[in-house]
Amino acid sequence: MAERIWSTVEYLQQGGWVMVPLLATSLVMWGLIIDKYRAFARYQGADIAITDAAALLVYGTPHPNGHGHGLRRYLLEDFLAVRAGVTAVDRALLSCLTDQRRRDLSSRLPVITVLAAVAPLLGLLGTVLGMIQTFEVISVFGTSNAKAMAGGISVALITTQAGLMVAIPGLLLNGALWRKARSLACTLDEFSVALDRLLREGAGETRKVTVP
Repeated sequence: MAERIWSTVEYLQQGGWVMVPLLATSLVMWGLIIDKYRAFARYQGADIAITDAAALLVYGTPHPNGHGHGLRRYLLEDFLAVRAGVTAVDRALLSCLTDQRRRDLSSRLPVITVLAAVAPLLGLLGTVLGMIQTFEVISVFGTSNAKAMAGGISVALITTQAGLMVAIPGLLLNGALWRKARSLACTLDEFSVALDRLLREGAGETRKVTVP
């Protein structure tokens, strides 16, 4: 274990100071990716059905079929907590809550996109710095000092490799997260339209209830 840690530290040192922002970029990006996957996982279980939502809005009691804890349930809980009992007001509140949930689905995804795009640019910066270091050595010692030249070449190659290692999985997972966010947004919009229809038909005049 100690040998692996030492080899990792040595690898980072060989890449020069560019490895510091690259490492920070990687840690932040992976932290955001894991956080979004955990957030989306909460929305993928068994969810409340339209019939359950109708029973809560119209009668104030849950449908006997039961319900789960998915995205639609979260929206319904938010709505039932603030509903005013007036159809026009409730429809406006539902629209605002739907927009808020939709924004939450895509939150931090643009940051992940930027971080994944910045990583190879940092690697390119390391490549340029490594080549400049190599040419400086050549200008002083010529091509006879292979050990000094190897330092600049190592910086160029290691930073390029590290930038690609951060960027490639980051871009792939970011694309998957965007697709999942769009899928959940479609589910959210369909449920919101169904609730809005129920409110137009008179469910908005019932008493306030909470999800049991």
